[in-house]
Amino acid sequence: MNSPSPTLPVVVIGGGVVGSALLYTLAHRGVDAVLLEAESALGLAASGTNSGVLHTGFDSTPGELETELILRAARIRPAILDALGVPVIHCGAELVPHTDEDAETVAALTAGATANGVQVEIRESDGALLVPGESVSDPVAFTAALAASAVAAGARVELDARVAALTPGEDAIVVETTDGPSIRAAAVVNAAGLHADDVARLIGDDSFEIYPRKGEFFVFELPDGATLDRIILPVPTKRTKGVLVFPTLDGRVIAGPTAVDLDDKDDWTVRAEARDEILAKAVAQFPALDGLEPIASYAGLRPAGRGSNYVIGSSEKDARLINVAAIRSTGLTASLGIADHVAELLPAIGIEVGPLQPPTPTAPVPVASTPWWRRTAEHRGVLPGAVAGEDQPS
Repeated sequence: MNSPSPTLPVVVIGGGVVGSALLYTLAHRGVDAVLLEAESALGLAASGTNSGVLHTGFDSTPGELETELILRAARIRPAILDALGVPVIHCGAELVPHTDEDAETVAALTAGATANGVQVEIRESDGALLVPGESVSDPVAFTAALAASAVAAGARVELDARVAALTPGEDAIVVETTDGPSIRAAAVVNAAGLHADDVARLIGDDSFEIYPRKGEFFVFELPDGATLDRIILPVPTKRTKGVLVFPTLDGRVIAGPTAVDLDDKDDWTVRAEARDEILAKAVAQFPALDGLEPIASYAGLRPAGRGSNYVIGSSEKDARLINVAAIRSTGLTASLGIADHVAELLPAIGIEVGPLQPPTPTAPVPVASTPWWRRTAEHRGVLPGAVAGEDQPS
């Protein structure tokens, strides 16, 4: 083992949007921290393969931790997005009922939204639920902007820094990476997404298990330069929010996702059957897609918990390890609320945390030449537009 460095207050493991939000929040609350990301760039897993939709929490179950953190993030996020120049389409969303059962679900969603303090309306002509606060962002730009502001405020980001061991000591946890120096940390925050359970096992914590829930998406270009001016939401089920249709910042339209439970955390392919599973539902909601061929497809792997959701808190094996795990499809939306919540846990383990300060200015995050919805697929060696059974790069 390499010789450990002086003790650092906090090490954050994982460079997705939740890890970057944690680093941002800690840096802006006066806590010295470093983020360790196993990949060569931030946001190359679930954070770079979601819908980019920022939810209001209108359909979240009142009283649950997930709902509380979505609503908390909604209060924090707008000023930060604005200050950091993160692009957002404030387009709102609609959910149109097609059956009596759908209408009952809409009524229940309306009641839940009211309980959560989220503004909604019912359109008289068709009973559609309108949610004006729903919006769409670029999740990779969001992740990068949070990390850049954290670094400007004094934090550090280490890429290609896969955590290989966590060794508890009397006054610190020693974090060992595969290639870099070891770090002594007064606290470790495990925000490793799909591999959060693997990280927890390094300290003997097997209290939760993460499996990948695959969500597949298809990307379209509307003819004659047309664009979509809103998010079209399906009537949700108990298991999934269903297939939605939404605009992107680069003028495309995306339909998805599926929800396929897997065991393989490295399977980023789009299944051949995903097309039929998505397209008919998407066309029913947005007829302008009828007859169009998708220009691309991609898959994301959401870190779902087996029988658990939003596992946030100190490990029973060592209170200095704070797990932030099983953060599923709402992770982008709730990230800043999650980070604020975790910061409030640190004083109990002896780390002083100050009030949240305004965002540290940074240079604008460069506009990527590759859209965020292509980036991870290409990184994983899966051609956007290709599906299982088609030629893939070796």
